[in-house]
Amino acid sequence: MFLVWGALMVASAKSLFRAMRATAQPVVAGDPLFGELPDHKVPVKDALRRADDFYPTGQPEAIRALLAHDGTRIAECGAVWEPACGDGALVRPIRQAGLPCVASDLVDRGCKDSSVADFFATTVSPARAIITNPPFCLINARDGKGAWLRHTLELPGWEYLALLLSADWPFARINGLGDLLDQHPFSWVYYMRWKLDFTGEGSPPQRNCWYVWDRRDVRGHGPGMAQPSVRFMDRSDGRQGVLI
Repeated sequence: MFLVWGALMVASAKSLFRAMRATAQPVVAGDPLFGELPDHKVPVKDALRRADDFYPTGQPEAIRALLAHDGTRIAECGAVWEPACGDGALVRPIRQAGLPCVASDLVDRGCKDSSVADFFATTVSPARAIITNPPFCLINARDGKGAWLRHTLELPGWEYLALLLSADWPFARINGLGDLLDQHPFSWVYYMRWKLDFTGEGSPPQRNCWYVWDRRDVRGHGPGMAQPSVRFMDRSDGRQGVLI
């Protein structure tokens, strides 16, 4: 009886898997950011990615928490550049906090007072602080090979950099990302004790962090040198009241 039941379960699982594969939608070719895509089957998780990897930050708690913790240091920079501003999810709270914010993106998504610009064509940062949620496909190890971070580290003109990324982002060593982070480690990381809903669909699947590089940090680099400090931030605490 057990063998018969097991066979039925396997058959049902295979049928379900075939049905799930049949519903997957292909990525649209000709995306202006990626160019023509090769003609091959696309994994479901890639087929469901959004155009230009646009996942708006949504709730403002993430940037409010960063301003609550690092606001003094950011204010010392005079102005902020948000180079992947999207619809302005990070820009609005930054400006509401009284900080000038230069906003740009590859595509105009309605952010007020923003410009359309290719981040990789920028040769000098227009502000001494950079705060953004970069397109993950351009900064991860597998697809982007850390390209977004590499370009940022080469840019003159900034002192403070904060990138909003997944908690497991720095653990990849493929495609040179591990070596890049060994040579240019972030100064500190804020582990967020809540999950951000980037899709607006509820049940966010991952933990996120703010990774911060401060060019005033002179602790040194490489093996045996000081490692990035680990800090925590909560969704709401006493320091955020003035920003809400």
